[in-house]
Amino acid sequence: MRHVSDWTLDDGSVMLNFSDEVRRVFENNVQLGDSPESGGILLGTVHEPGLLVTVATTPSRLDRQFRYLFERLPFGHRAVAKRLWRASNGTTRYIGEWHTHPQDIPTPSGIDLDEWRKLARMRADKLPLLAVIVGREALHVELAHGNGHRDLLRPY
Repeated sequence: MRHVSDWTLDDGSVMLNFSDEVRRVFENNVQLGDSPESGGILLGTVHEPGLLVTVATTPSRLDRQFRYLFERLPFGHRAVAKRLWRASNGTTRYIGEWHTHPQDIPTPSGIDLDEWRKLARMRADKLPLLAVIVGREALHVELAHGNGHRDLLRPY
């Protein structure tokens, strides 16, 4: 798999791991040719001092997919999150969002940044939102805070 599994902040204060299953979802949705953007939510467990991302939902038939836009509608994704929350007695939780870009090395758009800030502000647990963009050759991984602050994670 081309996408790295382990990520950290520069100061090592946060460690992040994507399970092999999540990395497979990323690989299977890389935008090649004229394929549309894909995306979903990220679910996993929170540990001190890190995150283990174990599930990445994939687009549902209700989501809107275009070459340069992915609009995730909550219905199918929310049901998966609730089911896993209950099955894990509350340990598997919503961690963040992922989507693709048709770029080798992806960078967030202004729309991405605005959406991430909005979603981070809405989090009941007040934790930052994990935001991932899947590119053809690399990932963009950051923690987005509700106040607009952003922490870029780097491969570990």
